[in-house]
Amino acid sequence: MDGKMLAYRMLDWQQPPQVVEIDVPRPGPGEVLVKVAGNGLCHSDIGMMQIPQVYGEMIGWRVPFTLGHEVGGWIEEIGEGVEGFFIGDPVALISPHSCGTCEYCLRGQDEACVQSAYGRGYGRDGGLAQYVIARAPRDLIKLKTLDPKVAAPLTDAGATSYHAVKRVLPKLIPGSTAVVIGAGGLGSFAIQLLRVLSPARVIAIDTNQGRLDFARELGAHDVLTGVTETTVKELQELTNGRGVDVVLDFVGIDATIAAGIAIVRKLGAFALVGAGGGTLQQPWFNALPKGAEIFCFQGSSIADAHEVIALAEAGLIRSEIDIYPFSRIEEAYKALDQGMLRGRAVVTPNE
Repeated sequence: MDGKMLAYRMLDWQQPPQVVEIDVPRPGPGEVLVKVAGNGLCHSDIGMMQIPQVYGEMIGWRVPFTLGHEVGGWIEEIGEGVEGFFIGDPVALISPHSCGTCEYCLRGQDEACVQSAYGRGYGRDGGLAQYVIARAPRDLIKLKTLDPKVAAPLTDAGATSYHAVKRVLPKLIPGSTAVVIGAGGLGSFAIQLLRVLSPARVIAIDTNQGRLDFARELGAHDVLTGVTETTVKELQELTNGRGVDVVLDFVGIDATIAAGIAIVRKLGAFALVGAGGGTLQQPWFNALPKGAEIFCFQGSSIADAHEVIALAEAGLIRSEIDIYPFSRIEEAYKALDQGMLRGRAVVTPNE
């Protein structure tokens, strides 16, 4: 199809994005054009708005580009050579970019792809527009019952949380405890996934009382308000001195990292997912939990996205969304930044 569309774009480095009119893209061989039903907003978008030119260009980003990497919609046009997809199919788009040919992709570890630093919505045109291009079949998940707007946050927030939970599942035997620090967009998925996939007792920590109430609604057994000087003691008391088997830190500041490491028991696991810029400054001997797995990552694999959407299709987890029309996109980002959301903010460019 030809014509113009609206898009929310980074026009230059460290400048506020703007809604502009651009050409509707045309799919090339092996690609499809997707009409966007909804695009989930992510805290990383706000970081992208502030990224310096020298860093952006170093990782392969190009301005201008359209923001948005959590995308659901319907196939609008099909490029040459695409099989198995049809116009009108509801789809969710794989969020992290991967090449499919590097050693990590060939091992099925595409979350570590050598090209993962840039992709749809981060350095290339994303889903905060009326239409977006996707590769077929690599970038597409065909939906069965899920509304594409509801599926959109599962492609990043849901899949990233799933990646963390899946990795620590061997630690979560009957009688174990898992702590989720930060019960926002990713943490709320992690709470649900821990309840569905493990027998662990789940404790949620957040500074926002509304998020803690929502965490209980999603199945958290206990909640704590923020990370303070007494948090480690409180967690020791809640576990009868046993300590915690798994900590998933979706905040990532000094205080949460320090508390998380301090409470993890021997042979447990600490996952740093939040990009809060915190550090860990401790001597390794007699400071780190013996035999514990301590790791960090960003993003998820293609398999993670397919599996977490399958859980949602089966009704085992839910994707709570707060819908904003395209005309209120800046209001949606403000609500995200100020922690005013119940679920994930989803912008609907075609409504």
